[in-house]
Amino acid sequence: MVASHYGFRAWGKPEELIMETTGDRWIGRGEALDRLGVKAQTLYAYVSRGRIAARPDPNDPRRSLYAVRDIARLTGDVVDDAAAPRPDEHGPAARGEADLVTSVSVIASDRLFYRGLDVVQLSTSATLEDVARTLWGARTANPFAEIKPRVGVTPGGSPRARLFTALSRRAEEDADAKPRDAQALRIECARVLDEAVDAVAGPGPRLFLHQRLARFWKAPERDAQLIRRALVLSADAGMDAAVMATRAAAGGGASPAAAALSGLAVLTASRAVSEAVAASDWINAARRAPAEAVRDAERAGFGDADWPSGDPRAAALLAAADLPVDLARVLREGEAAVGHPPGFALALAATARRMELPRDAAQDILLTGRLAGLLAHAIDQMLDGSPIRARLRYVGPEPGAH
Repeated sequence: MVASHYGFRAWGKPEELIMETTGDRWIGRGEALDRLGVKAQTLYAYVSRGRIAARPDPNDPRRSLYAVRDIARLTGDVVDDAAAPRPDEHGPAARGEADLVTSVSVIASDRLFYRGLDVVQLSTSATLEDVARTLWGARTANPFAEIKPRVGVTPGGSPRARLFTALSRRAEEDADAKPRDAQALRIECARVLDEAVDAVAGPGPRLFLHQRLARFWKAPERDAQLIRRALVLSADAGMDAAVMATRAAAGGGASPAAAALSGLAVLTASRAVSEAVAASDWINAARRAPAEAVRDAERAGFGDADWPSGDPRAAALLAAADLPVDLARVLREGEAAVGHPPGFALALAATARRMELPRDAAQDILLTGRLAGLLAHAIDQMLDGSPIRARLRYVGPEPGAH
């Protein structure tokens, strides 16, 4: 498990997983199937429902390892817990942390995977609808085929304001929804995402989500493909406070729209968005005064502590962006000055500038893309039923003290 900046834990990079799960054991698929006495499809179902934890094999991220403790719980076998810390003494709950299990995404071998699929490879051709279906576990069914456009214009000033208005409306309408099965939840999430993009881009032809945004920004088809790639790369980023807020709301009974609204509200105040704002400002300054901008490159978003070897999403987006000579040069000089490659927020800002999109377009792309991922975490939390184990420890004045 990997410790985050926000004081909770989730499945992270395999090297860190090994260090943090002392006392836990992981086995390959063959041994897991032998112990369970089931077929591979059943094992995968256990994982998708959160009954068995899985993580990529550190030696081969294409393969998975499975938690012996969870398998033993299903088979009734006894696991020696002597080496594992007691939850009430040293476990995450005792440290005020939440212990979450997810099958949505993982960072392994310096790459980001959506349900086992490399996001950089996905971004070469997948639409945001394709990625949403992947993240939501839709497989063969297409939840977007079941929805119809909503009549009426969403009020609000900026695209972000209209996005939050649309989510708030859906959260209110879905508040009293009856229990839904997995497919009904996916259709509900498809409606939420579809209406959110319409709120940002305005009503129009039933195009792909990225095409609607491109139409709103009056971007040519070539740039529409770049917007598509940016949305796909933005959809999820592993564990952060936005994911925690989404899953906590979903676990507490909120609808997918309400849960995603909670996560998106946290995301707007997050490091990811603040870095996108700073990067956009730096890019604009760099076009006017390149030399001065390079001297101020520390604030632009070069490097990322979560990606010591460089964020592959940033590299993929910049490789596809075909930046103008002056912008490409200032990024190279900034990288040389700071000693780190551009982070994803800076790549988004540079790409938006190359397409001559509005000032806040990089943040709007990030929020819209992440909405698909946050909805995936809401579904994951609602379907797998795994509780968020956390404990609030009171450290204030003694009750009744004066």
